[in-house]
Amino acid sequence: MSKSTFNIRSVLPTLLPFCFGLLLLLLAAAASVFYIDQRLSYLTIALLSFSGTFLIIFLGMAITYRFSNIKADIAKPVREATPISLAASFELNRWKKLATVAFVIIASLSFIGGSNYLANNSTLRWDITKDKQHTLSTNTVEFVSVLERQVQLTAFYVGVPPKYLQDLFKEYERTSDGLVMTEIIDPIEQVAYAAKFGNVINSQEQKVIVQSGNNRKDVDFTKDSLSEERLTNAIASVSRTQKTVYFLTGHGEYSTVNEGNTGLSTFSQLLADNNILSKPLMLGISQSIPEDCDILIIAGPKNQLTQDEETLIQDYLSKGGDALFLIEHTFVTTPDKLLSAEQMQKNPDLNSILNKWGLNIEADIVVDLTNYVGDDVGTPATKNYQRHKAITEGLDYTFYVRPRSITLLENRQPNIKHAVIASTASTNNSWAETNRNLDIRFDEGIDTAGPVPFSYVVIEEKNAANIQDAKISDTRLIVFTDADFLTNVYIDQYSNAQMGLNVVNWLSELDYKTFLGDKKIAVERLDLTSKQKRQVIVILLFLPFFFIIVGLIIWLRTEYKASIK
Repeated sequence: MSKSTFNIRSVLPTLLPFCFGLLLLLLAAAASVFYIDQRLSYLTIALLSFSGTFLIIFLGMAITYRFSNIKADIAKPVREATPISLAASFELNRWKKLATVAFVIIASLSFIGGSNYLANNSTLRWDITKDKQHTLSTNTVEFVSVLERQVQLTAFYVGVPPKYLQDLFKEYERTSDGLVMTEIIDPIEQVAYAAKFGNVINSQEQKVIVQSGNNRKDVDFTKDSLSEERLTNAIASVSRTQKTVYFLTGHGEYSTVNEGNTGLSTFSQLLADNNILSKPLMLGISQSIPEDCDILIIAGPKNQLTQDEETLIQDYLSKGGDALFLIEHTFVTTPDKLLSAEQMQKNPDLNSILNKWGLNIEADIVVDLTNYVGDDVGTPATKNYQRHKAITEGLDYTFYVRPRSITLLENRQPNIKHAVIASTASTNNSWAETNRNLDIRFDEGIDTAGPVPFSYVVIEEKNAANIQDAKISDTRLIVFTDADFLTNVYIDQYSNAQMGLNVVNWLSELDYKTFLGDKKIAVERLDLTSKQKRQVIVILLFLPFFFIIVGLIIWLRTEYKASIK
């Protein structure tokens, strides 16, 4: 036979492994098409028939080829065939190759199965979206995880609900250990069920109804995507006991209905989001502090309170009432303009009330040459807080407009405890300036060197044995020598809003976290259909399977080549 004669045995070691791998891939492709389409199409049947038939044929050829090699080895003379062939069949390196392939297959399958299991069951989360839209904030997680009452979230959405809404609901369910229950219904398809909520069917409206017990709050997200903050605030509103704060009026105080720069309307809305109701109180007319007053807020009075009003406030505090004092700055002038008697009386220090609680508000201005906002050294910015979990933990900078210094009186009552909330940090570059003519320089012996405190917390713990009235509780009192930091123009800067909410929350004797306004999230994600999801799954599974088949082909080729040597 000439050298050019074709010998089928010479190409079988290459042809059989390649055909075997190709048929396995075709078989996998047929299974993938069936999984994606969820039906037996003509293409699926053709692929299954072709790959299955030829796979059986080539397996038969491979077995026949292998047995023919064994017979040839047996037919050889004993001295060169059987011992050498048997030894070659069990060479250590062949077992190593087999073990390697087996390890790769097992490791690949373990990785695919393990990753899918962890994805569905692990509590670990890694959110790489820009706005962390798949991750609940720490405040929300802490609040939801300690809920004591069941909360039902019912979303009304016509058509297929967005994936971000489903994910958000799942996170609330997961972090609440089942206390938050969620559902998304189509009010057009489920008319009878939607009617139970008393809603008019509207294909354009999107809302979430939050319920806990007899409490209910509706959150509309027709125009904007539903944010975590809005949903958490709604849960807080229905699951918490409502608190009431009264803002003193009648003396030029900052107003909660004023939406201008100097108003407190934003602060009032933040309180409402945390289920804290704001009401005005004019003591000159009511002549009493209402029984439902949880906190009395005196926000920067411009004029003096009357003696009767001070007496009412003092009695309220003595009986366990809680209050927030926001004292405004002293007036300043230039050397060529003297302060009038009327200006000297403006922005009272309320020391006639606060002295009885061990505090004295000074007639000065706290300046900080190291850390201030804008061009005014009299607007110190600080992170120098005394550690207090409910008030200062996690706060960034807060800043205050011309605050006064606060000193502790020596003859204060021993049962009243005091602690600084915020002060300047610098020792050399901050002080309490007593010169009101804008001559800013430290005068030793006259000015008070830093760090200078301008906010205090006071608590008087009542002795239960000496209290006849069971309604009387401990007195909580917080004093800031600035009210501007909570006005509309400044409240959204740094941590000013969080500071204001924290102090009101603590004064209310509530142990939960407060929540700020909405964090706007641009929902930029791809919502997949069920078929597209199956396509993604097939791609993820097919890639490692492809590499396994390629490795198997290479190994089989090596084995066949070794068997014919």
